[in-house]
Amino acid sequence: MIEAFALSGALGGIILVILALRASYIMRRERGRRPGSPPGKGHHILRAEYFSGGGGGGEAREYTVPRDPQAYGRLFVPKTSEHKDK
Repeated sequence: MIEAFALSGALGGIILVILALRASYIMRRERGRRPGSPPGKGHHILRAEYFSGGGGGGEAREYTVPRDPQAYGRLFVPKTSEHKDK
């Protein structure tokens, strides 16, 4: 009985060490990288899919999003805004 606990504890410890090493490797590899895609001209096409799992069909939509951060931000400003860009 004690041997089973020792074996499962040892295996659990080994798994935790492997997971910690993997997380450390990924964090070091990703350090300094900016998330997302670089800004530029043109647009991204994002595809969003939804399936409720219920018997109905799934739904997929595509969205076009500008790569330019300023153009992307202007999408959220109402057309009737009093603020004027300088």
